[in-house]
Formats: sequence, structure tokens, C-alpha cells
Amino acid sequence: MLGERKEGQKIIRVKSLSPSTDVGALARKVVEECKLIPPSRLPQVEQLLYYLQNRKSSLVEGKAEKREKRTVKPRELTPFEGMELNEEASITRVDEYIELLYEGIPEKIRGSALILQLARNPDNLEELLHNEAALGALARVLREDWKQSVELATIIIYIFFCFSSFSQFHGVVSHYKIGALCMSVVEHELKRHDVWREELRKKNKAYESAPENGSLRRDQDKALRKYQGLLAKQEQLLRVSLYLLLNLAEDTRTELKMRNKNIVVLLVKVLERDDEELLVLVVSFLKKLSIFLENKNDMAEVDTIEQLTRLVPCDHEDLLNLTLRLLLNLSFDSGLRAKMVEVGLLPKLTALLGDENNRQVVMRILYHISIDDRFKGMFVYTDCIPQLMQMLYHHGEEEIEAELISICINLAANKRNAQLMCEGSGLKMLMKKALKMKDCLLMKMIRNISQHDGPIKPLFIDYVGDLAAEIRAEEEEEWVLECLGTLANLTIPDLDWELVLKEYNLVPYLKDRLKPGSAEDDLILEVVIMIGTVSMDDACAAMLAKSGIIPALIELLNAQQEDDEFVCQIVYVFYQMVFHQATRDVIIKDTQAPAYLIDLMHDKNAEIRKVCDNTLDIIAEYDEEWGRKIQSEKFRFHNNQWLEMVESRQADESEPYLYDNDNDRTDLFYSADGITPGDGSDSPDFFSDLQPQNGDSHHTVDGNDMFDQTSQSPGRPATAYGFRPDEQPFYQYS
Repeated sequence: MLGERKEGQKIIRVKSLSPSTDVGALARKVVEECKLIPPSRLPQVEQLLYYLQNRKSSLVEGKAEKREKRTVKPRELTPFEGMELNEEASITRVDEYIELLYEGIPEKIRGSALILQLARNPDNLEELLHNEAALGALARVLREDWKQSVELATIIIYIFFCFSSFSQFHGVVSHYKIGALCMSVVEHELKRHDVWREELRKKNKAYESAPENGSLRRDQDKALRKYQGLLAKQEQLLRVSLYLLLNLAEDTRTELKMRNKNIVVLLVKVLERDDEELLVLVVSFLKKLSIFLENKNDMAEVDTIEQLTRLVPCDHEDLLNLTLRLLLNLSFDSGLRAKMVEVGLLPKLTALLGDENNRQVVMRILYHISIDDRFKGMFVYTDCIPQLMQMLYHHGEEEIEAELISICINLAANKRNAQLMCEGSGLKMLMKKALKMKDCLLMKMIRNISQHDGPIKPLFIDYVGDLAAEIRAEEEEEWVLECLGTLANLTIPDLDWELVLKEYNLVPYLKDRLKPGSAEDDLILEVVIMIGTVSMDDACAAMLAKSGIIPALIELLNAQQEDDEFVCQIVYVFYQMVFHQATRDVIIKDTQAPAYLIDLMHDKNAEIRKVCDNTLDIIAEYDEEWGRKIQSEKFRFHNNQWLEMVESRQADESEPYLYDNDNDRTDLFYSADGITPGDGSDSPDFFSDLQPQNGDSHHTVDGNDMFDQTSQSPGRPATAYGFRPDEQPFYQYS
């Protein structure tokens, strides 16, 4: 316990206070050792210590969160080089200091420096505020002489900065138009800097052309020293000017005025500097501006991302944290995300995943980048995925952070990323953790991994039983949805689905969930997709047909006919089932499925049309009656306009026929079944020469493998879920 005296009070620091401390004993000790506290105040001391104990423990618990949410601000300004004076200023001598402002530049610097000494003490600001002569004189000198002396401009702007540190004094700063003047100062100084750099470049070039010339060497050294001296003073001026503007930007109306004067362009230009304190200030300012769309768009038009990239990583912790937070704000824009990948920021960000202070911000930026399908493949070329898997592995029983699992879910939608995740015992670790914790998000990641063809799907054979065991009515729908979705992705030819369905009694569950309204639409859709997957197996398809699932699917099709996703997947189930003799007979003879398919043959959705045509082509080959109806419907659709024209001409008896010489050609007459000739013979030979239309591709298939799924069976139609695994990584930027 340490005591510390201040004027009129004594501060007692209790360093040993912890959650296990006996508060009553500690309170008695404080009262005994501190003679200023009477024994009658013991209950109040005990209550205060109890409050401090609880507050301290809550701070310890939230330590990690506070570390991530800490607010990084630019460091307070300190007296700059050249401003130190040997004399001490007094508030009673302000009038003398004002008189110095009417003398030459050295006297003006001395007078303003003395007033600055006073302004740096907040207790003096109120009195200086009422001294209009002092503030008016300072504003006048700044307007008239800021180009003549950098030191003078820096000191006077610093004085007004002291006022700008308090919101109640912003009015006086605005009254003297100091903000607009600071904008002019910054713009002018940046132009001067360009001139200095050009002069230095010329000196360097002259020296490089003749390095043996001693005179040029001396000129080059002299120019470099001069440039460094000017740069140091200029950066002091820029820092105090921009800090004042940052304070004034608390008011969004003032910030809008700055934006209209191109504050973003000026700030991005300052990012080229190397002074870390100045960069902290500039990045803070840009971060504040970036929350507004207009400012973000301004940043997108200049090379903001390129300038920020050179600051990642850096040794200055606050500067790095602010830069990452600014990048996070900018990463909500898809164009700026693309720019981040283009300039090579992705490997730099993944290298920072090991930095605990910045990990959360980095993961949020990476999450935004991983949203875009074009950039998922770029993560393969970094060490991001091994690091993410390591984090998942070390995560014990506690809930996984949202940022971590979200990135993993996004990245797992890319085939090459998924292969990296499965390397070693990666998939085993994920399955074990997901099944143990029943973590829906972790299972969603596994579901994304399972959608990829190639060497990945066979890895899941060992876990089919574990996943099937989770598909029960007692489990939460969200959890069942992910497990069912993972199983539905496993289109593995060697998998005995009949055994799985019987052993885990899945058919009654699947049938119950097909009823409209029995569950959320997402779960019902996954049930349909699962049925489509298991229907590839002959025995499974027969089992499902006997259970009455086909009528249930038709009922669901009626209920969800406006939902293209449902329609497409249900039609795909019919497509799978017509491959098998047992289910083909049920679909064609005992249900109205072919009639529904004919209605859907001309659907607006191309994917539905494709699956529908493939299914109808198989039905047409197998059943002659349905074949004629299908052929007739295709013909009528493709020749609809021609038929309308012919019918309209026939209705008008006054007009002659369009083709007078064709009246006797009975082979061109239309029968009830379409284009079949009037004499009932086979279709004319020239009909087979027509181009196949709307899926007429199965007519030339050899009869031996007509219903062989392994021949030219199209894959399952694309679903709205996740990323399509056949999409190529994006490497080219434009």
C-alpha cells in the first residue's frame, strides 16, 4: 500500500488488491495506517475497496477484448525544436507579448512562443479566449507571415491547436478561419516539398554522372543536409496543422468542407513521409474520414492502398494497428479489396496472424478478401491455411471466434484450399471437433470441403456413419441441415447407400421432411438433394419408390413451383430415378411426373430446362406414347409462330394459300401427335437430319448403354449454396 500526496488530498494506491483479497481486513489496515480517515468511515472504505475489487476482476476478464478495442490516438504534441525559451511566460504579461507581434519576425516568434507557453496550460485558455486583441493579432500574423517563417507558422497554429483540443473552443478557431488557413498551409508545404525533392534529385544526378568531382560531392552533401533540415521543420508544421484539422473534423459539417477542399488527396500525399508520429496522425485522420462513402470513394481514386501497403508491417505498434484498421474500413469496397490483393498485401496480412495485438483486425480484413470468389485461390500461395488450421486445433472446448471460422468456411469453398485443409489428419481433426461440440459453423466448413470432386470425397467414407447418426428429429434443425448437406455432397460410386439408409432408418425421416411446412425450406431442400444423391444407387431408388417418396416429391413440387431451386432439384431426382427399371416404371405409369416435366420443358430457368430435357429424352426412348407427346410438344413450341401464321391464313378464306402447289402434299399435314405423316408411317428420313433442339441429344445413344449413368450423365445442377468447385482461381487483374 503506497501513499502519495497532492495539494488538498492524499492518494492511496492498493497494489495487492486481487479477487481473492479479504476486503474487510484490507479496509481496517487502510484506516489504521491513514490518520486522515476516522474509524467511523470504515464501512465506506470497505465498500469502496469492494467496488475496486470487482472492477479490477472484470478488467482482467476482458483484457483480451480491451486490447483489441483499444483506441489508438496520435501522441500529444510536445514543444518542437526551436520553440524553447529561457524565460517563463506569465498570464499577467500577455499585453507585452502581444506588442511583440507588431515587431519583426524574430520578435513575433518570441512573442508567440511565450503565448504558446500559456496556451499549453488548459487553465489559461479561458482567459486567453476573452482576450480578443491577442487572438486577433495571432490570426493576423499567421495570415500575413506564414510563408516567411515556418517556425512562426508552427507556433501560432500550435496555439490555436490548444484551443481545438476542447470542443467548446472550436467556435473561436472557426471564427478566425484557422482551419481554412491550415488547409492552405498544408497544400503549399506539399508543393514546396516537391520542389525540394526535385532540386535534390538534380544534385544527386549531377554527382552520379561525375563521382570523382569533389565540388559536386560537396554540393550534394550540402543539398542533402539542407533538405533534411527543411524537412524536419516542415513535418513539425504539417503535424500541428493536421492535428488541428483532425480536432475540428469532429463536426461533420466542417469535415465536409475539408473534403470539398481535397483533404483526402493531401493526406494520402503525406503518407509518402517517413516520420512515424506524422504518419500516425495522418492514418488516424484517414481512418476517421473513411467511414463516409464519399471520402472512401476519394481514397479509391488515389493510390491510398499502395501507400498503406508499405506500412505493413512496421515496427511502430500504434501505426501498424491504425493502418490495419484503416485497411479494414476500406476492405468493405470490392474494388479496394482487389487492389489490396493486386499490390501484394495478402501475404503480408497472413504473416501478421501470429501477432496477438493485431490478429483480430487482420482476420477481419482476410475475411472480407475471402468473400470474393476471385481471390479464394490466392490463399493457396500463402501460409494462411496452415495457420488457420493450427488455430482451430488449439481451440479446445471454447467457442471458436466468428472471424476465424468465417474465413475457414469461405476458403473451404475453393478446391485447392480444401485439399490443403484435408492434408495430414486435418479432416479427422475437424470432424472430431465438430461432432464433439456439435458446432454448426464448423460442420458448415466441412460441408464446403465435401462438395469438391476428386481425391477429397473418398476421405469422407470413414465418417458417413457418424454423419448419418446425427440425422434425427431430436437434433436441432441447423445442425441436421449441415450434416445432411455434407452427406448429400458425397456422390461416391462405391458407397453402399442402401446399407446406410437401412442401418440408420433414414427413409422415414426423409419422407416426413418432404411434407411442405414440416421444417424450414433450407432443410427440406437438403432432403431433396440427399434423395437425388442416394437415388444413383439402384437398390436405394427402389426402396425410396416403394416408400411412396415420389408422390411426396410431386406434392412438394406443386407447393414450391415458384422456387426454381426446389423445382430443379426435384426434377433432378426424377432424372436419377428414370435410370433404374423399378423406379422408371413407377414414375412413368403410376405418377403424373412426365406431365409435370413437359410443363417445365420451356421454363425460364436454363438449368431447369436442361435437367428436364435430359429426363424427358430418357422417358421418350423408353415409352412410345410419352415419346409422341414429348415430340409433339417440342415441335409445337419451336414452331409456334409458324402455326399461328398458318392458322390465321386458313381462317381468312378470301386469301389464297401461301403455297399453292403444296395442297396435295399429305406428308406436310399436321396430325394430332405432331409432325407424324397422315398415313401413320414412320417419320420421313429428312426429319433425322434436323439439328437437335432443346436437349434432343439422347436419340443417337447406343441402345446398349442408353440408361448407363456412367456414360454421359450430366452432373447435379448447381445449387445456390456455396461456391462452385469448377470455377478457376483469379490471377489476372484489370
